[in-house]
Amino acid sequence: MEREILLLGDPQLYEISEEVRREELEELRPVFEDMFDCIKGIRRDYGFGRAIAAPQIGIQKRLICMLIDRPYVIINPTLEFVGDEMMELMDDCMSFPKLLVRVRRYRRCILRYLDENWEQQEKQMDDDMAELIQHEYDHLDGILATMRAIDNKSFVMKK
Repeated sequence: MEREILLLGDPQLYEISEEVRREELEELRPVFEDMFDCIKGIRRDYGFGRAIAAPQIGIQKRLICMLIDRPYVIINPTLEFVGDEMMELMDDCMSFPKLLVRVRRYRRCILRYLDENWEQQEKQMDDDMAELIQHEYDHLDGILATMRAIDNKSFVMKK
């Protein structure tokens, strides 16, 4: 079921999420599907969308769903930045779909997480995938791309 995505200014977006406990896994499975439906809905309505964090649909859990080459469920992720090389880009977000924000992100990181089977996974993320996971990870800590804007001229409205 496609859920309503919380929009910029909603106080829930600024909360720090709680870790998922193993005993919650089964009750969260329908949420995974709802999150994938939200990604598909944003793609349909706005032409973008690769991932969503649970806080964006009002669930304060450390949970991210990505729909790239296949669906990924990312539970209780941690990030380790590799090197100090940064990149600047215009970032979009499902919580403000008509706004772009110029941000600076690490070019490489290592993502460690539990998958939907509660198995430990590790992936090196580079470039656009590194940017994506940093964006979604920030949501888990109540941080939005608007808070990472390079300066006060870093905002552009989409047409």
